[in-house]
Amino acid sequence: MKLTLKTVLGACLALVISACSAAPSFISTREGQFIKNGNPYTYIGTNFWYGPILASEGQGGDYERLTRELDTLKALGVTNLRVLVGGDGPSGVFSRVEPTLQIAPGVYNDTLLTGLDRFLVELDKRDMQAVLFLNNSWEWSGGYGQYLEWGTGEKALIPLVDGYWPFMQQMRKFQTSPEAQELFFNHVRAIVGRTNSITGKPYKEDPAIFSWQIGNEPRCFSDDKQIQDGFIGWLTEAARIIKELDPNHLLSTGNEGWMGSEQDWDLVRRVNTIPGVDYMTIHIWPYNWSWASAEDLEGTIDAAIDNTAKYLAEHATLAQELGMPLVCEEFGFPRDGFSPAMSATTHARDTYYKYLFGQVGETLQGANFWGWSGFAVPLHEQWESGDPYTGDPAQEAQGLNGVYVTDTTVDIIKDAIHNLNQ
Repeated sequence: MKLTLKTVLGACLALVISACSAAPSFISTREGQFIKNGNPYTYIGTNFWYGPILASEGQGGDYERLTRELDTLKALGVTNLRVLVGGDGPSGVFSRVEPTLQIAPGVYNDTLLTGLDRFLVELDKRDMQAVLFLNNSWEWSGGYGQYLEWGTGEKALIPLVDGYWPFMQQMRKFQTSPEAQELFFNHVRAIVGRTNSITGKPYKEDPAIFSWQIGNEPRCFSDDKQIQDGFIGWLTEAARIIKELDPNHLLSTGNEGWMGSEQDWDLVRRVNTIPGVDYMTIHIWPYNWSWASAEDLEGTIDAAIDNTAKYLAEHATLAQELGMPLVCEEFGFPRDGFSPAMSATTHARDTYYKYLFGQVGETLQGANFWGWSGFAVPLHEQWESGDPYTGDPAQEAQGLNGVYVTDTTVDIIKDAIHNLNQ
């Protein structure tokens, strides 16, 4: 074969095109929008915190259920899942999910690590993506309290046993504990720097990851300036480590916004101007925040929506100023009658979901409801070891906020995604 300049250039161009087409497509941001494959991207997703546990082969593993849940979500159009990387500390702690991933500082349950790997593989098969959160200010996965216990020796309090106020007073100590924080940073390095044991692909190259998230609802728990500076300090260091290990994926904090920031707009701004943070997150819980009444959910739904509209507008203003996409990545609403029973209707919830989903593409670039219970059938109102996992974690009444596949809420979700994609 005679080589000509045209032949050589053609071969080179083909190689370039092949390389580009084979390269993973990561989500980016531009002028307050997510960008996917060069185009603006919005989404409606869910919280599916227990996915990696289902994907494992050990305690809690249920591969058949995992594939069934993912196939169902995909069919609905739900492709963005917010997921817990794994719990911290020993199992057998009241109101803590189990099994846990990090059973001692730097000591991991390899079965669950493989479950996390397999979970990402299953997402990639379906062109789905995960927001992976690494820490938790609340007790249900260990988080702050477990790192404090490991780092300082002070026994972590349990809100359902010791009370929420004493718990929150203790959790503020995480903000100024270098020992506890370093243990967390080591965990960040281990997970973000991981290579998938199934595919051999480094996590930083995995298109099944939408973004890394520093924690679930990271809170300062104090209006003291020194403690707040410590809070911003460890978030900043965590962000630096994540971006250094993985410059390809987006990063968010997991913060709730004003309600999770001591109701201090300056603190909200500081959280969202940390170097490396790519988009703003908020959470909304109308019942928890006294915008809706357990005694009359349907009668207070209008007030819940009005307060939600105000909360969205205030955060959208800041997000626009900062040039960041805004995502309501966690919101929930109880079943009618404030009943956790599967048989309870969801009329008020459906109304609320319909409203909030309608804000995607307007004030929001994404929204993830809390949470997907799918095909689970709970055995107890308070979760016990061996029970199936639902959207409601171990400290919550099983079924109260979770969405089962049999709920009418599923139709609201499906219709909202269909309308969004028109």
